[in-house]
This record gives sequence, C-alpha cells and structure tokens, in this order.
Amino acid sequence: MQTLIYNAHVLTMDDKRTEHLNGWILIDGQRIKNLGAGPVPDALNDIGVRIDASGDLLMPGMINTHCHMAMTVFRGLGEDVDDRLFRYILPLEREAVTPAVVRTGSELAALEMIMGGVTTVADMYWFEQEVGRVIDQCGMRGVVGQSLANFTTPDHDSIEEGLNLVDALLDEFAGHDRVSASIAPHAPYSTGPKVMEQVARFADDHQDVRIQMHLAEMKSEVEWCAEHFDSRPIALADATGILKPGAIMAHCLEVTTDEMDVLKKRGIGIAHNARSNAKAGRGIAPIEAMRKRGIPCGLATDGPMSGNTLDIFSQMAPASMFAKLLGQSRASMPARDIIDMATREGARVLGLSDQIGTLEVGKKADIVRVALTSPRFKPLYDVYASLVFAALPTDVTDVMVDGNWILRDGDVLHMDRAKIMHNVDQVAETFLRKIDLGNLKAN
Repeated sequence: MQTLIYNAHVLTMDDKRTEHLNGWILIDGQRIKNLGAGPVPDALNDIGVRIDASGDLLMPGMINTHCHMAMTVFRGLGEDVDDRLFRYILPLEREAVTPAVVRTGSELAALEMIMGGVTTVADMYWFEQEVGRVIDQCGMRGVVGQSLANFTTPDHDSIEEGLNLVDALLDEFAGHDRVSASIAPHAPYSTGPKVMEQVARFADDHQDVRIQMHLAEMKSEVEWCAEHFDSRPIALADATGILKPGAIMAHCLEVTTDEMDVLKKRGIGIAHNARSNAKAGRGIAPIEAMRKRGIPCGLATDGPMSGNTLDIFSQMAPASMFAKLLGQSRASMPARDIIDMATREGARVLGLSDQIGTLEVGKKADIVRVALTSPRFKPLYDVYASLVFAALPTDVTDVMVDGNWILRDGDVLHMDRAKIMHNVDQVAETFLRKIDLGNLKAN
C-alpha cells in the first residue's frame, strides 16, 4: 500500500539537514519511496491514501538508546532514599519480578514511548524475551538485551543459565524485521572480568550480536575497579576484550580524554542518560568532548525507576543545558546537535543508520508527526530549538514504524491501554504488600 502525506513541515535530518517547509512524503510498504517540497507532483494524484498534515511537522522516529522498560513498575518507589536500590529495588526484583511482571511493565513503557514519538528502543533487563515480544506486538523497533550478572537475578542463578537465556533470545528473534537480540552484561562491578571475557568470546562467535552494558557510570564503580584491579572501568573493560565495535555503552560519565580515545578506537557508541544521571547526583557526562572525537552518542531515558519519563523530549533540554553548564557556554550542545542525537546519531549507536534515523528515499518509514498548533511552537523561528526546549510528548499526534501506523490521532492502535493500566496497578499493590511503607520516607 502507498501512503502520501502532504502539506507538511518535513525535517529530514539527512546529511544536509534538509528542511521542507511545505513538503510531502510518499511511503510504499515499509519504506520511503519519495519526498520533496512544494506541490505534490501530478503523477502522485492517484495515490489511494492521502493525508493532509495541515502544516504539522514530520520528523524521523526518535530513538531511545538505553532503557529498562519493565522497570516502569518501580517508578516513583522510594524516590528520596539514597540506598533505595539495595533497600527496595534489588530485594523486590529477586522476590517479585516474574515474566508476567516484566511483560506488564514493558507494555506500560511501550505505551508511553509510542505516545511520545519513540519508535526504536535499546533495552536490557531480565526475562528479556518478554520485552522483545511486547516490542514486536506493539509495532515498535527494538534491540533487546538479556542482562547478565554474577549475583542471583530474577531469571538466572549462574552465568551459564544467563547465557542460555541469551541463546533463547537469539533463537526467538532470529531474522525478525524489527526486533534484534543482544547480550547485556550489567556492568563491570556486577559481572567482573571473567564474565566480561566470556561475553567478549560470545561476541566473537556471534558477530551480528551487539553488546550492551553500563560503563563508567559512577564514582563507586571507579573506586571498585581501583580497589580490586588497580584499574579504571574503561581500562578494565578494554582488557577483557568486551569493547567490541558497535557495542553500546550506557552513561560513561567517569571518562578521561585518553579513555575517550580508547572508546573512539574501539568503535563504541554511547547512550547518554542526562536526566537520570543528574537525578542520581552522579554528574554530567562529557558528551560534547566525545562527539567532537567522532564517538556517536544517542539520547536515552535509562529505566523509568531512574529517569521516570520514557519520552525523548524530556531528555533533550537536560542534555543541552547540562552540557552548557559543563562548558560554561550557551553555545555548547546546540539544539540541532540534540535532535541529531535523538534521531540519526541514535541510529548510529544502534548500528541501524542504514535503515532509520533520517527521512530519505529507501529508508524505513519510521515517522513522527508533531502538531505545531500549540502555543509552545509560536513563533517558530528555529524548529530545532522549539523541539528541544519547548515541545512536550503530548504534541505527538501520529507515529509510523515500518510504514505502519502505531499511533493515530493520539490513540495507540495495537495496545489495550485500560488493561495495561489495570495490570500495572495490580503489580504495584503486590509490591506494596511486600515492603514496609514506613521505610519509604527519606532519612
């Protein structure tokens, strides 16, 4: 089926950052067949499905390069408690996280992301097959990573069991057009060098499987590496061979200039979680310096326990403003660079830039429509600045992935919103019965 969308403000994000103030896009099946500016060519007048965008913005689908979707079920729990991870989250994960809980949390996450214009997500968590199934069924695109850790987790007691889950994930999504499996060791401190070496060997044997991992995220990680191995996180990871080309490393706050050169040399992509990093009081990642070295950096929400929101709009302004604070200059991380990170550069991080990230002929039709009728968009001097500093996820009206609508006029098409909300409330009630509410107050 062919679909023509016209009378649109088209933000292509191609190499020239072409912008059509009065543009049109022709979609044929899963891909963009043609696009341009001005009146629709006469040859396209007989296209069956024609949509008048009424001057709204069409932009590439936004890409969330690091998430833990299922953790929506922990959102808002013990927010102001410094040790909430060890007091609440880890015990609840071990006792109460099941495949059904992961599915419920992932459905809520997908619902939120779709409504906010996110078309692609890189996720890592336990029972990741459930996450992949949710992404498949709701129509999104995803890189799903089975997490591994050397402690007892909700879905494995040993690394061997964890690797078996990775194999099962690979088998289930082999050849899938929108969902690809990956391997996701949690972090250096939660796996150790031996596990990272195992993962590196696994990646050598599975060249098409990406690695996802938290790296150089916090000072305690730096201290752990120094105490146990007289090393730093990036050096330790590099020594194990896990820094493979195309690996996705989340956070990377504690990074020296020399370590940036290592990341560049190894072909690493960075998932930048500005909002969750700041909320945890961990600092500001030197994204501008890494990007200047040619290291691709995408925007990310982190898990909803850490960053709360799962739309990319909520990450844009913090990513820019924190970089400006770090650089002590208003010129640091301009709005156009932030939109790059949300689209084309995020695609590079996930190794999907040949398919998505820009609106170009031959690319997959992953398209977001943003209503420009809100007072927030007036006057519209600079669409990039308006998207970064003013837009909200509620400005998204329609979302297409692979040429198929998954959001129309604000309604998610392939998900039962009421049922999802009910199921999440049920999980929350179960969690509350398992904890002492009095301990949720900040000390």
